[in-house]
Amino acid sequence: MTTCDRGVWFSPEGLTGEQLVSFGQRIEALGYSKLWVGETFGRDPFAQLAAIGAATSTLGLASGIANIYHRHPGVMLMGANTVAEATGGRMILGVGVSSPAIVNKVRGIDYGKPLAFLRTYLEAMEASMYTAVAPAEPVPVVLAALGPKMLELAAEKTAGAHPYNTTPEHTAMAREVMGPDAGLFVEQKVIFTEDPAVARATGGKVLRFYSRAPGYVNAWKRMGFSDDDISTQSARLVDAIVAWGTADQIEARLQEHADAGASHVCIHPLHPEDGQGQPHDDALVVLAPGSN
Repeated sequence: MTTCDRGVWFSPEGLTGEQLVSFGQRIEALGYSKLWVGETFGRDPFAQLAAIGAATSTLGLASGIANIYHRHPGVMLMGANTVAEATGGRMILGVGVSSPAIVNKVRGIDYGKPLAFLRTYLEAMEASMYTAVAPAEPVPVVLAALGPKMLELAAEKTAGAHPYNTTPEHTAMAREVMGPDAGLFVEQKVIFTEDPAVARATGGKVLRFYSRAPGYVNAWKRMGFSDDDISTQSARLVDAIVAWGTADQIEARLQEHADAGASHVCIHPLHPEDGQGQPHDDALVVLAPGSN
């Protein structure tokens, strides 16, 4: 049986600042190796990772992801280096192109051609000036990558890829594209409930938000889902993207990712009643490393 590292992905916008810090401490105490935080319209990812880092000692701190259209490459490097230096090198910089729904429609920024823009961005970030005390080692960079070309870029230019809203079959494809050495940091949504109606209603509500992003729609189509699956958040789509059921059933899905080539799986603990608003502590406890 293949084993892989385990972390947690969450976007803690519904938590207060005090709860945010406590959440990071809880993740560390449960034995998870890394905490990944998202970026949409709430907190700055670097600020919240710095706050969590100041209250923890071993927990890896990862952006999942920081939006490249929102920051100059040099500013992105500044944020990552600041957190890494202050926390003894615990920072992983996950970057990505986000979605035109956020970048263009909300922020009013030209979305352009994301693959070419990201390649140029990475080169500019690598060449950017940084005059403060630097972290002892360069901050590892990973890309939010779904399609083959973005996965190839991740393997070529960074430490690996951070796929989101995917399946174990996608993990296998990503590993084949990137080769054996690249890091593959896979997000997996989980709902600790055995009620299919609750799981599919909660999972469908969460996936509805992402169904407005062309990148996810295209990725799901490549995975074999139909326009109808995507537009209705069908049971077939939800069951494939969101692991739910007993602890053993969810563990089986996580194991599928490990067997398919993931080097790290970050569980995204959706609350059965609250979706992404509050993390589900029962799921965090049951799925913690070494709990089974």
